[in-house]
Amino acid sequence: MAIPVHEAPGQAAGDASEAFAPQPESERVAALEEELAALRDKWMRAEAEAQNTRNRQRKELEDARNFAIQKFATDVAEAADNLRRGLDALPQPEPGEPELLGKLRGGFEGVERSFLAMLERHGVQRVEAAGQPFDPALHQAMAEQPAPPGVEPGTVIQAWTPAWTLNGRLLRPAMVVVAGKPG
Repeated sequence: MAIPVHEAPGQAAGDASEAFAPQPESERVAALEEELAALRDKWMRAEAEAQNTRNRQRKELEDARNFAIQKFATDVAEAADNLRRGLDALPQPEPGEPELLGKLRGGFEGVERSFLAMLERHGVQRVEAAGQPFDPALHQAMAEQPAPPGVEPGTVIQAWTPAWTLNGRLLRPAMVVVAGKPG
């Protein structure tokens, strides 16, 4: 059995008053400054996160605008390639050929120029590959042949199809034949 200990009058009250005594002014100021710094840091981080979110949304919206027509542009590029194949299939002009054939060829060439100019206005560009160094970001090697005299290995010596880009982004790589080691 524990024997109760009696404290002297005023002793317990003194302990309580010390616990609830107002902090010295400098301690209060330091605590408030620390709290202010923590809140300021929290606010700055929240502001930075909000700015990052706005930037990310702006970039996504810009990409959506620039590349929304990607599928359509790929299909139109195929049509432009087919027009070029048709022009390439026409026989070369010969002396004495009917005037109508020359006008027909000239008309189709004008249509192709107009078509390509319209595509370029909308960010779609044909990138020719023949004679360029092989670039795996733009070219798909379909074959390799010995380098002809005067041609560096790794050079595109023939393009089966051109590359197409939309606002600088590759739509379709060029299908190419690359020069290998001289034969």
